[in-house]
Amino acid sequence: MENIDSNISSEEELVGIDEVQKFLNRSRASVYRYTNTDLRNLNPSFNPRKLNPEFRTDQKDPLKFHPNEVARFAKDILRIKEVTVEVFNTPSSAAQNIMVQILEELKSIRSLLEKE
Repeated sequence: MENIDSNISSEEELVGIDEVQKFLNRSRASVYRYTNTDLRNLNPSFNPRKLNPEFRTDQKDPLKFHPNEVARFAKDILRIKEVTVEVFNTPSSAAQNIMVQILEELKSIRSLLEKE
């Protein structure tokens, strides 16, 4: 059975072309060939035979990939037996801080509701 280790932090981050290139041990040109892109369609529908980038709002936005998508592509399409996708924590942004505060508030609400 093929084995894929995904070391993904609890705050899953998207990765760029350079990181995908390192994970797959392929050239930059190969990564672009594998990617599900279309000049006429900014966000083409999911293609199980391609590496599917995350949603983009502009053609000039850089391609970003979810680590699980990179691992899926490596296992299912490239038949790589072992891939380790590591995403390191980046400094917290204002949006992340707000999300943490919302999560804490929801946890406190849940604990109050469970007491009743």
